[in-house]
Amino acid sequence: MIDKREQRLRRARQTRVRIGKQDVARLTVFRSNLHIYASVVSDDGSKILASASTAEKELRGQLGASGKGGTTAAATIVGRRIAERARAAGIEQVAFDRSGFAYHGRVKALAEAAREAGLQF
Repeated sequence: MIDKREQRLRRARQTRVRIGKQDVARLTVFRSNLHIYASVVSDDGSKILASASTAEKELRGQLGASGKGGTTAAATIVGRRIAERARAAGIEQVAFDRSGFAYHGRVKALAEAAREAGLQF
C-alpha cells in the first residue's frame, strides 16, 4: 500500500527527471503545515543558489503576532523574496518544481508572486 507521502515523492521524482533534461536552475517548493520553503537549486543540483522561507526570523515578524507561515499571504511574501534573491544571484530563468504538491493554494500563490517579481518559468 502506497501512502500519501510516497505518492507525492513519486510525482516529485518524475518531475525532477523532466526538469533535469532542461539544463536550467529549478525553483523547488516544500510546504509543511506551519511553513513554506522555496529554494533555487543549480541546474546540476549540486548547490542552493537562493532560498527563502516563512521560518526566517525577520519574515516571521511580518506575519503578525501568531507568526503563522501556513497561509497564502505568507506564501506570496516568500515568492517575492525568492524571486528577488534569485535575481540578485543573476538567475532570471528557472523551472518550477512543486515537489509533487498540487498547483493550488499556497504553492500557486508562491509561484504567481515569483512570476510577478520578475522570475521567468
